This record gives sequence, structure tokens and C-alpha cells, in this order.
Amino acid sequence: MTKTAISELDAMEIIDSRGKPTLRVMIRLKDGTRATASVPSGTSVGTHEALDLRDGDANRYAGMGVRKAAANVVEKLCPILRGMDAKYQESIDAAMKDADGTWNKANLGANALLGVSMAVARAAAASANRPLYKALSPDSRYVLPVPMMNIISGGAHAENSLDIQEFMIVPHGAPTFSEALRYGVAVFHAMKDILRATAMPTATGDAGGFEPPLSSNEAALDMIMSAIQAAGLRPGTDVSIALDVAATSFEIKAGYDLWRSGVGKLSSQELLELYQNWHKDYPIVSIEDGFGEHDWGGFKSVTEQLGDELQIVGDDAYVTHRLLIQQGIHEKAGNAALIKPNQIGTVTETLAAVAMCHNAGWRAIISGRSGETEDTFIADLSVATGAGQIKAGSVCRGERAAKYNRLLEIERELGKAALYRSPFVSPALDRQARLASGDSHS
Repeated sequence: MTKTAISELDAMEIIDSRGKPTLRVMIRLKDGTRATASVPSGTSVGTHEALDLRDGDANRYAGMGVRKAAANVVEKLCPILRGMDAKYQESIDAAMKDADGTWNKANLGANALLGVSMAVARAAAASANRPLYKALSPDSRYVLPVPMMNIISGGAHAENSLDIQEFMIVPHGAPTFSEALRYGVAVFHAMKDILRATAMPTATGDAGGFEPPLSSNEAALDMIMSAIQAAGLRPGTDVSIALDVAATSFEIKAGYDLWRSGVGKLSSQELLELYQNWHKDYPIVSIEDGFGEHDWGGFKSVTEQLGDELQIVGDDAYVTHRLLIQQGIHEKAGNAALIKPNQIGTVTETLAAVAMCHNAGWRAIISGRSGETEDTFIADLSVATGAGQIKAGSVCRGERAAKYNRLLEIERELGKAALYRSPFVSPALDRQARLASGDSHS
């Protein structure tokens, strides 16, 4: 048995950032190395996501407990994985998938598999005395991600009249990650000042964005523009806007119903025209889930019409699944995919999804969930994969700040070797920038 062989696995039920149960996995290797990993969970969930196993006991946490998943780690996965070398992530993840035996990890639970998978990766890195991002990708040129920061929440994430689930700021014009974070903090506090000056509440939602009672989606965009300028920054140059529309949440049989803001029913084509108008009026650089997860026609149309100018991101349609991303690439239904490890259930499959994007010339955005923990795995993952973007929520709330603070640590550790560059330039300019830096990685 090697010194990095798995000796023990344990798991426990903990609480996420929404006050709901989730899973923490603890691992010990033969050499005494110990590590933990905590699993997030989402509110807006795609149909094809891997399944978080919940207890279903209405007398505990309204049925949302995860004692069954914790028991599966100890009673079913530990006997299979004990003695396996933590350095061989693919073999361990494959063994867990085989033990589960379902396409969506419904038997043992994707939360159980992912908790173990992340803990294994972290333990292997610690045993080798390497930071996690270097252990995940030892030969990379490390790129610090451009943050996509939630600033106003709507849709299923808030109690207001906004249809759009997340209005985000993107400080892509900053020279470094630490400056980008400072830009985001400046805009966040400028927004708070604007809300206070207009006697609006400054409460924040699941991802840390404000939830003002605005009358329209355009009012939110206007307020963001004001906050960027009040922070002394230039809209579209220093800081731009990104949208997570989460259109599945207001999709109806004949199209879409933007009922929250009073816009009413729109066809897929009319919704596309709305995005085109917003793109003309505001410095929007990215639209995520602009159409429902099954509206491939909508995704193809928006890519054809706006894909050369905007990042068209699929989340619910692709759910970090390599084959679904491959289908999207083939059908030209977007040009970027959101990457959430808990949508697919293992580190190996997550890395495969990112590789699929890179190989096709698509962008990959590493993302957290609405129900988060203080675990910072996705921060290291974003650097290891060279994704170039991370969606971790606002700059407030501890579970969000933990990811940004971890990225500050990585930036400091890398020093001059830390790269930071905007993905929101033309393909030709982006290629020139990569060649100038000596980096041919897409």
C-alpha cells in the first residue's frame, strides 16, 4: 500500500449558506494526511443535473437532510476506495461511478461522490505539499479568473419585480485580479450608497446581490451603470455587465412570460430582440441561459445574431456534462459553458467538461451555487484549468468572500507569473494577446 493510499473516509451533515443541509467529507491517507471538502447545492437546477441525494424525512429539515448520502460515503464508498492511491483521481472517480451505476448518480448521490472526489484531490495535493491548483494542473500557465460578481438579484433568487436572476458586474478592464476585486468592491459600495439615498433596502439575496424593489429590468441596468460611474470607473471599459437570465424559470408552452416586471408574454424571437436592444443600450458582455434549457432554437438564434459580440453561456442546457456540451458545440448553440462540479459529480468529469470547451474554442466559466459553503475548491479549479472566468457571487457574505480571498492568496503566491486578462475582446486580438504572452492555450 502506497503512502498516499486512502485509509479512511468519513462524512457529516453541515449547513450551507441558505441554512439548508449539505455534506462535508473527511479523508485520511496512509501517510497521515487529512483533508475535507464541502459540497454546494443549487436553487435553479437543470433537468439533466446529477442528483443530490436527500433523506426525504419531513420531520428533519423538511426532507432535505443528507444523512443517507453521508452513510453512503462511510458504508459503501469507503470499503471500495480504501487502499486506492489518492494520486490516481481518474481511477477513484471511475470506481465511484461504477459503484453508483446510474447516469445521474441517483443511487449513492452526486453529493456523496463529489464530496469524496474533491477531498481526494485536496488530500493528494496536501500529501505532495503542493497547492491544489498546481496539483490539478502541474504544467499550466496560471491565469487568474475575471470575476463575474452578482450585484442585483432577481427571479428565483429574490423577492422583487425583476425577471433576470442575476445582474452581474465584470471588472475585466483591471490590470490584475486584486485590482479587479477592488473594482467590484467599489461598485458594490457605490450601489449600496445609491440604494440608501433612494430609501431602498440594502438586503442581499442568496448570492450576495442586492434585491431592490425596482419596476423593470432596465431600471436595474440603469442603476448598475450609475454605480459603476459613482465608483469612478468606466462602464464598458473598466467594468461591464453580465446577465444570468435563467429563462427556464419563466418559460411557458408558447414562449416566455416576463410576468415579474410586467413585460408579459414574448416569443423566442421577441426575447432575442429584447436582448439585442439591451446590448445596444448597455455594455453587456455575457448572457447566460437567455433561453430555456430545451429551447435549442433560441440558443442557436442568439448565437448566430450576437455570438460574435457577446458571450452566450449555457448552464441548464449543458449541466457540466461533456456530451451535452459537445452537442451544443456541434449545433452552435452558444460559445461558452458554465462549469459547476456538483452538476456532474466528480472532479474528473468536471475537468473533461472544461477540456471539451477549450478544445472547441469555447469559453468555460467556473461557477459556485446559490447554496454555498466556505469551501474554496472552485477558486483553485478556475486557476488550474485556465478558465479565465469565475462566477462566485457578490463581494459580501463569507462563503463568497472565501473564494475571492483564496484567489488573492494564489495571486500573491504566483507573483509575476500570475496572468490576468480580459476574455472580452475580439478573437483576433485575443489570439494576439496569447501569442505575445507565449501562451497558445485556448
